[in-house]
Amino acid sequence: MTSIPKAVLYYSPISVWSAVARLAIEEKGYGEDELDFRTVDLHKGQNYDLAFLRLNAKATVPTLLVPYEDTLSGDGDSRYKALTDTKSIVEFLDKSRSAISRTHTTSSAPAPTLTPATIATSTICKVIIDEILHSEVANPNTLLFVNAYDDASLQTLAAEQLPGLKQRQQALAGYLSEAEGGQVRVSDKVKKLWTEKLEATTVIIAVLDDARKAETELDDDGKANRTAFFKAAHRAWEVNLTEVLTQLSKEMVGPYTLGEQFSIADLHLAGWLARVGKLAGVTRQDDGETMVKKLEGRVGGGFRLVRDFRNERGGVEKGAETKLGAFWDAVGERDSWKKVYSEGLY
Repeated sequence: MTSIPKAVLYYSPISVWSAVARLAIEEKGYGEDELDFRTVDLHKGQNYDLAFLRLNAKATVPTLLVPYEDTLSGDGDSRYKALTDTKSIVEFLDKSRSAISRTHTTSSAPAPTLTPATIATSTICKVIIDEILHSEVANPNTLLFVNAYDDASLQTLAAEQLPGLKQRQQALAGYLSEAEGGQVRVSDKVKKLWTEKLEATTVIIAVLDDARKAETELDDDGKANRTAFFKAAHRAWEVNLTEVLTQLSKEMVGPYTLGEQFSIADLHLAGWLARVGKLAGVTRQDDGETMVKKLEGRVGGGFRLVRDFRNERGGVEKGAETKLGAFWDAVGERDSWKKVYSEGLY
């Protein structure tokens, strides 16, 4: 019997946006046998391997490979298309399993619609997803690699990130060496991608390699690199993140982005907040108020989110709290969150 072709999710278990796709799969109630999952080791640079670049020239995860509708019968060769950005992947997963469309589903779980039903709520979702969470100033990977504010925290960051960065550097250098040596034939576009990513990785490594040196021990280049690093860290954490958190609080209704209805925007926010919270020292067990206080402390400068949300839970009205804190408490109770973050935040 010919098997029915499945969608394939390429993901990393440490990727913030891969978590969003996985949350969507859980929220939509897909059966365990309805998709295939393939891990991509980002530390080893597997997302820059030619085999992966043929699927996604941007070298990003998640990537969802989906069979074209006219090849779903399994009677002949299947043709696939690749969805290469988180927003498109979540929208596809939402539409592909619903109350009116459950193509080849093997699950009896509910299939809630996560896409907003009105123009007003769609607009809020778009603002939160496109203009805030996926903006460059909110980039959680930038926050990851500049997560230091003094010499001690720089040393901690180096201990955490250097091993993976050096693996990636080695992989990228290897890909370029093979191309230059003629072992593989690649386009100028691919060479440019490898070169740019190698250069960016090398710059970060240079700063982190010197993390244990006192500033007086650094040469002129080392001092300039460290100064530039701390400027970038200040801008990302104390300037940009202040703006992002303030915007989120303003746009959200609470406890979820649209109120009581869980939507696609909440998937993106959950993944983003889990990563940013972890970088600020938040754990999965922290309640919303604790999470917010740790975020406020990491941002520094006396920053405080507005406590303007009142929520009644269990028949008891809580005092005024932040919308992000209420969101954290609400999303933490969901089965999808408990499964995707069962081993902790990332």
